[in-house]
Formats: sequence, C-alpha cells, structure tokens
Amino acid sequence: MRLPCPICGERDRREFYYQGHVGMLDRPARDADAQAWNDYLHFRENPAGETRDLWHHEAGCGAWIVVTRNTVTHEVSGAVLAEKST
Repeated sequence: MRLPCPICGERDRREFYYQGHVGMLDRPARDADAQAWNDYLHFRENPAGETRDLWHHEAGCGAWIVVTRNTVTHEVSGAVLAEKST
C-alpha cells in the first residue's frame, strides 16, 4: 500500500507507523477503572469500508497524517496533516 504524505508525496506504507483509527484515540483518564482500560486496549472497531486513520511518517519527514482509506478495497483516497485539537 502507498500513502500520500502531504509533505513528501506518495510513499510506501513501510515508511509509516500506524497509530489507529482516528475515533479510537481518546485514552481513558489515568484513574479510569480496569474495565475502561480493558475496553480501550482490546475492543476496537474493525469497520468494513471507509475509515480515517492516524499515521506517523516515521522514516520520512516525521509528520502525523490522517489517511482516508477503504478497508475492503485498500484504496487510499487522501491524506491531510493531523491537527492537534484543543
């Protein structure tokens, strides 16, 4: 699979580190109970179809990008730089 880095252009997936589905990045609070942490670590959505995932261009420019891709067809339809939400 090739990913379109907004800074470097299209690159092989092996240059990137997969962080996870964008909607699943909210970690439980430090004092959350064991069930909340268990759910966070082990029960993740596995959608069929379009998804938005966070990737780190580890072997390239170091940018964090949000990639829109289809998990059924493996088609990558775009990528944008990730923004920190406040």
